[in-house]
Amino acid sequence: MDAPLPPQNLWDRSAESLGNVVELQHVNLQVPDPLLATAFYISALGLTRDPYLMTGIDNMWANAGISQFHLPTGRAQVLRGTVGLMLPDRAQLLHRLDRARRWLSGTRFAFAEAEDHVAVTCPWGNRMRCHAPDAERFGRVTLGIPYVEFDVAPGTLGGLARFYEQIVGAPAAIMDGTLQVRVAREQYLAFRETDTPQPEFDGHHIQLAFVDFGGVHRKLSERGLISREDSEHQYRFTRLVDPEDGRLLFEVEHEIRSTTHPLFARPLVNRNAAISNTRYAPGHEATHWAMPPA
Repeated sequence: MDAPLPPQNLWDRSAESLGNVVELQHVNLQVPDPLLATAFYISALGLTRDPYLMTGIDNMWANAGISQFHLPTGRAQVLRGTVGLMLPDRAQLLHRLDRARRWLSGTRFAFAEAEDHVAVTCPWGNRMRCHAPDAERFGRVTLGIPYVEFDVAPGTLGGLARFYEQIVGAPAAIMDGTLQVRVAREQYLAFRETDTPQPEFDGHHIQLAFVDFGGVHRKLSERGLISREDSEHQYRFTRLVDPEDGRLLFEVEHEIRSTTHPLFARPLVNRNAAISNTRYAPGHEATHWAMPPA
């Protein structure tokens, strides 16, 4: 005999909808010196160099849970905002950052403790906010990129919300003066207004995956917003406009992949940054990016 069905109002089904965007896979920032990038992203932050792809000396992919930093060699790019990072152990992070001073002196590298995060600046000025795991705030994640936050001009949040809701198909809401756009299960883009003048856009990008890959392409094309056609699985756009009047609100390149892209949801290797050759335990080389069952 079949079990009885649960009451119809037991769950909020809308809370489980991701919208059209289902992956924030990487943040791409050019770096002038791959050796300094290794010292910062791998040794100081404790991330993991992708062992399978981009293993040469002109690009490095650094794994952070299910997401990555892509770090091709070139003129330094600085994201106009802050990358949120989830790292497993704050004390170990501070120890690694302190040790990294010996390699990164003379650059813009810096770090400072705050109540709920450690503020870190990369050798070229990229800002990162490193959080300890917090299931209530960020979901059951221990390692990853929970958000990318952009600094935008005053008076743009409403138009940006309309852009992501009406063109991209991503849930967007303004909370405590910040626009949050959901782009994966435990990940979001944030936009925060500021009066501080921003530098010109330098070409850095983020990568998202769309379920309605073709539908969004059509809406962007109608507005002349497609900036590059990469392949059958990928295109790009940079200009974020208000759908109501076409006003340019912000620029950041979006690399868009379909869910049929060969790299979609590719499993990534993540090392346990707490162990070393002098502090080693067999079987503990890898780390898990998510918390165990409650």
